[in-house]
Amino acid sequence: MIFLLYILLGAAAGLLAGLFGVGGGMVIVPVLIFAFTAQGFDASVLTHMAVGTSLATILFTSVNAVREHHRRGAVRWQIFVWLTVGIVVGSALGAATAERIDGQALQKIIGVFALCVALQLALDLKPRASGEVPGKAGLSAAGGVIGWASAIIGIGGGSLTVPFLTWRGVPVQQAVATSSACGWPIAAAGALSYLWLGWGDVRLPHWSLGYVYLPALLGIALTSVFFARTGARLAHRLSPRVLKRLFALLLFIVGLNFLL
Repeated sequence: MIFLLYILLGAAAGLLAGLFGVGGGMVIVPVLIFAFTAQGFDASVLTHMAVGTSLATILFTSVNAVREHHRRGAVRWQIFVWLTVGIVVGSALGAATAERIDGQALQKIIGVFALCVALQLALDLKPRASGEVPGKAGLSAAGGVIGWASAIIGIGGGSLTVPFLTWRGVPVQQAVATSSACGWPIAAAGALSYLWLGWGDVRLPHWSLGYVYLPALLGIALTSVFFARTGARLAHRLSPRVLKRLFALLLFIVGLNFLL
């Protein structure tokens, strides 16, 4: 039954990741926390497991979404390269930061972030284009901040990367596409860091590699890969305003639940 939940979660996460360039981790982390709690996992590590596993799933979620965006010529690869320089370092530091935070406190941080994203989506808040895309150093610095925050929360960084690129004058579809590409280095550096930091922890359940829980990773990966491509196609065809507001409502409920 739990494995079926992981499969359905992968479908939802893949669709959202491809559609918005944001959303996969914001769905995966809360559901995994609820699932791990129901399975009776140690409360002191289950939140870190949810974050580490979420980052690992993004390795699979992002691939097809990026391929579809690239096929349409929407990914700004030069921007991606220099963001990635900072992302790799920032993600590793973010995982190390999260590992030092108590599980309950980490849930509250995730809850606050979920409420902020819900507000942004519900009100369709978008930064106005201001200036041009930064140079190499500026992109790397921005990537460091995005990677650090994303690894703490367990997301692919779309809720940070898309607004940043839009603010710097990148058209929204290109911002979403480039953000999807940036999800892979965030996930790779973050997941490897969580694997390393949790290695050998006796509080972890069987079938864990560090803070990455393999059954959840497998179930989510099975469906997210296919649905991410569907989401990316829809992103180029549909106006997602209604879907965004429904997603915002879901995140609002999740955020309140973690805080209260």
